[in-house]
Amino acid sequence: MTLSQMRRKTDRIGFLLLGYIHLRGVADKVDPNKITTLQMPLKEYCLNNEVDEIVLAIDDSRKSFPVQELLDCKMSGIEITDLASFFERESGKVKLDLLKPSWLILSGGFKKNVYTAIVKRIFDVSVSLIVLFLTWPFMLFSVCAIKIEDGLAAPVIYKQIRIGEDGKPYFVLKFRSMRIDAEKAGKAKWADKNDTRITKVGSIIRKTRFDELPQLFNVLRGEMSFVGPRPERPEFVIKLSEKIPYYSERHRVKPGITGWAQIRYPYGSSDKDAVEKLQYDLYYIKNYSLFMDFLIMLQTAEVIFFGKGAR
Repeated sequence: MTLSQMRRKTDRIGFLLLGYIHLRGVADKVDPNKITTLQMPLKEYCLNNEVDEIVLAIDDSRKSFPVQELLDCKMSGIEITDLASFFERESGKVKLDLLKPSWLILSGGFKKNVYTAIVKRIFDVSVSLIVLFLTWPFMLFSVCAIKIEDGLAAPVIYKQIRIGEDGKPYFVLKFRSMRIDAEKAGKAKWADKNDTRITKVGSIIRKTRFDELPQLFNVLRGEMSFVGPRPERPEFVIKLSEKIPYYSERHRVKPGITGWAQIRYPYGSSDKDAVEKLQYDLYYIKNYSLFMDFLIMLQTAEVIFFGKGAR
């Protein structure tokens, strides 16, 4: 994705794109009609047109890099931003096609310390206990409904191995929403839209997210956080780690019942969806704060009430 592809007004909330400046010795990759020809020094043009920020969209910064002109702009109060950081700020995700190890190393964020860990743990336990207290009637409803549909001997809780923090496996707990023989072939499979393996009760509890409630016990046991990347199955982790760069970085933190990717992107069931969700997960890991967790919780409530993204 380039700046020129951000055509929708919603993609450009917060900034106005004035144009592109040709860099000597570098081939242009945008519409020639959108390139601004400077008849004056860059700083003077920016000041005359009230430019607040210059975004560097240069593939190779070593070729004819206008150091002096950009330094002159910077010292005159004009913000200079690289393309990866600009997209991160404006789109709420870290673009993989713009990502370089040097950017990860030198950019801010990705902070982990004892204080942050303690605060997040207190937040997780407190919120989980509150939600458990408020939702136990819905949990009881789910148990009864599953038993009524599938019989008293039918299992209610579904345990499945997922990958947690630092790549450690654990058993995630969910109310069973699929047939008992959903994976009788023994092969892991993403849930599809209108998946025939989902039971009638399962369809309801998945749309209302009641099936996720047992994960509160995973949080209380310290295996998950309330907010974090969606926990994934080992089979998919191995497959996606081989195809998608930086995929394993999402396991730097505990997985969550809800998360930034879950509220910003609909349920994913393909490699392309996994790439999109990873970009949001990296943004969350990089910019984590308690306030961000709180905002994600509020938006999650909207998802639950309106059934967005459920499958």
